[in-house]
Amino acid sequence: MVGLLCVRLIIRNARTLKEKRRVIKSLKDRVKNNFNVSISETGVLDNCQYSNMGIAMVGNDKQYVNSTLSNLINMFECAPSFELAGYRMEFIYSQS
Repeated sequence: MVGLLCVRLIIRNARTLKEKRRVIKSLKDRVKNNFNVSISETGVLDNCQYSNMGIAMVGNDKQYVNSTLSNLINMFECAPSFELAGYRMEFIYSQS
């Protein structure tokens, strides 16, 4: 199964795209170091205060994938450098 998490972030203190990229790079590095997921900025690339991020995780156990993605949401909600404006979580099951 594949777990997908799409998040929308508000980066209030970023005044330039360079400042936004610094925040996003730090976030991506933190996520990659602490979770076994893939992460990428997927939209709103030209606005310095908003970002859409896509996160994917593949696994056999839905409970484990769901728990990992939920822990990511908790991390985003507590982050001081941005605000979590919204998220959507989906699961795709392979057919056997």
